[in-house]
Amino acid sequence: MSKKIAFIAFVVSLGGFLFGFDAGIISGVMSYASPEFNLDDIQSGWVVSSPSFAAMIAMLFSGRLSDKIGRKKILIIVAFLYAISALLSAIAASYEMLYIARMIGGLAFGAALVLAPMYIAEVSTAKNRGKLVAIQQLNIVLGFFAAFLSNYFFNKYNTPESTFLTDTNVWRWMLGVELIPALFYFIALFFVPRSPRWLFLKEKLEEAERVLQNIHGDLVAKCEMDAIVKNAEKEEQIKSRVNITDLIKPGLRFIFVVGLVIGILQQITGINAVYFYATSIFKQTGIGTDAAFSSGILLSSITVIFTLISMYLIDRAGRRPLLLVGTFGIAFSLLLCAYGFKQATYQLTSEKIEALSFSGSEKLQTIANKQYSFDVDFKNELKSILGNQIYAKNDGEILEAATTINANLVLIGILGFIACFAFSLGPVMWVLLSELYPLKYRGLAIGIIAFVNSLVSSIIQLIFPWELSNLGNAMSFFLFGIIALIGFFIMLKIVPETKGKSLEEIEKEFVNA
Repeated sequence: MSKKIAFIAFVVSLGGFLFGFDAGIISGVMSYASPEFNLDDIQSGWVVSSPSFAAMIAMLFSGRLSDKIGRKKILIIVAFLYAISALLSAIAASYEMLYIARMIGGLAFGAALVLAPMYIAEVSTAKNRGKLVAIQQLNIVLGFFAAFLSNYFFNKYNTPESTFLTDTNVWRWMLGVELIPALFYFIALFFVPRSPRWLFLKEKLEEAERVLQNIHGDLVAKCEMDAIVKNAEKEEQIKSRVNITDLIKPGLRFIFVVGLVIGILQQITGINAVYFYATSIFKQTGIGTDAAFSSGILLSSITVIFTLISMYLIDRAGRRPLLLVGTFGIAFSLLLCAYGFKQATYQLTSEKIEALSFSGSEKLQTIANKQYSFDVDFKNELKSILGNQIYAKNDGEILEAATTINANLVLIGILGFIACFAFSLGPVMWVLLSELYPLKYRGLAIGIIAFVNSLVSSIIQLIFPWELSNLGNAMSFFLFGIIALIGFFIMLKIVPETKGKSLEEIEKEFVNA
């Protein structure tokens, strides 16, 4: 694999880094922004999930729009929107301004998550396509890692003695620092070429050939160009209008259903709920606020390691084995989390209440020594005594004092879930989507599946705080685990293998139009 193609894939997928950074940052931001704006569960969920709702719109139209004006032009606009979102989020003066600023970022990552794998698949060869498309997922998890590391240090240096960082401004710095990678992404995109397959689609054959020669050298470029031309000659209707209904015609129906199933399963198992609310989830184990922030670093480190493993295996073991093994592991890990939370008990003794550091903690003496076996009952009691705002600001300290749980068991379950996702559904979904669809339908098909993927993701993010508050930790993870198990058996039946095949060979095998 040449340095040129690796550089191009890395730059184009930096939108994934910014998505991961935003997703990781918000898990720490809400620990401060939620009590400052006195947000309820649904409002907190909306601040977190609103970018995904905006992303749905971008995902639905970005593929088709890029078919018209080019992948590169849309990606440059995406980078600009990321920068604007970071700046406005950092200076948000109200709940409404905060979620609107984040929705601008949602438009950016919605388009980026669709266009980056599409573009990379169109500039790479069959031999290294899986590895290159998976760079998108690597950038996403590196973004998570950078965000959790950033959050950890901002939280660490936000002390009562600090005059620079306070509870009222630390979350603004957490959000504003995203402006730096956004500007780098914007500048770097001017150094990548236009997609050669898109250029061919627009009948700019000489430029398409020059791009391929520059990336791969003369010999490989000739082979790639011959494959593109041969496929186009077979498909006289390449210039005809593409409609959504085409995707459910007999020739395309199977691969469209496969894409939809994987797109839904990737999000309905709760991955973004765990990422976006990681700090909150770790607080539920009673390890405390500081440990919750540092556990986020461990979580993101595991993600990076297993994404790299996936990149090594995806063109060796294949897409199907990684998906099946990973999804089964996801189901097992989530059910392990459910079991761990189910065994937890909650009790505040008089001594522990006296040791609490926040003002008003003495009110909790009314429930001293009372034991709770259901986390929802315990948290509702605390909210009724302290009020929602004071509880939200001090939940980490309270739960650390009150919770008796096998925290290691839950941590193993969460990290197992993250690891299994990182080498299966995370990167493999985007690789498969970039491969399965003919050039003519690729933008439309990926856009629709990404739209559904984002819709499921945003709903999960929106309702997750409500789930924890009303169904409890154990039931929330149990539901995700059962869904993952059902998904495993569905994929066992329908998921094809595309390893080592050119885009044109895949089309010939799976499209019967």
